[in-house]
Amino acid sequence: MFKRLLALAVGLVLYGASMAMILHAGLGNIPWDVLHQGIADQVGLSIGTVSIIVGAVVLLAWLPLRQRPGVGTVANVVVLGLTFDAVSPYLPDRPGLAVAVPMMLGGIVLNGFATALYIGARLGPGPRDGLMTGIVARTGWSVRVVRTVLEVAVVAVGFALGGTLGVGTVLYAVAVGPLIQLFARLMRVDRAVAGETHVTDAAHTSAAGLPHASDPANAPDPAAPRAPRRRPRRPLRRAPGSRAAAPGPIAAESGGRA
Repeated sequence: MFKRLLALAVGLVLYGASMAMILHAGLGNIPWDVLHQGIADQVGLSIGTVSIIVGAVVLLAWLPLRQRPGVGTVANVVVLGLTFDAVSPYLPDRPGLAVAVPMMLGGIVLNGFATALYIGARLGPGPRDGLMTGIVARTGWSVRVVRTVLEVAVVAVGFALGGTLGVGTVLYAVAVGPLIQLFARLMRVDRAVAGETHVTDAAHTSAAGLPHASDPANAPDPAAPRAPRRRPRRPLRRAPGSRAAAPGPIAAESGGRA
């Protein structure tokens, strides 16, 4: 349990740091922030308030998907904001392209890794990531397809409402899904990211400390002794030249009459 909590904490901290990197690069917001900004401009609320309202609405979408919130769902809301505020003062704001491009790309890659890490802890995804895992679990579609469709749809709606986007927004929308799926496979938490919640510890191992059936460490040891196999009995064969058993009384009598 400690390893799972550690994976959750580290994953959420890295997620918050990646958000700050992408935002301060100045090349485009994360897709959901484009939506939050567009709604905020329409209703006159702050982006933070809209983010909370959208998160609550997305949680309602969990009901038909049969998703269950957990510790990670609550921690997602708290830790991401705290980490974002803690990291932001140490990042350059809208630097030149020589710094902004690597910072944006590093933030996108880090975001994919952090998402796979914290969801792989199986302590509950955030509202928006839970929407992804729920759809994957119910439809059987791949993570990269579902995540990409969600991000593109969110960007389109946010932009239509007046949200701003850039090359970083588009790149994040099309790249983060495949990155999450890649890192989930490398860490062997792909089943958790795919929304499978009813998997025993003995059947699932990950880089975050969870057992996985495909882990080579859980494979049977080829050097271990095996139980001896019982060989089937073979019918007895007469040696060449051996005589048959003496005939019984009836056979002898019938042979004498012939």
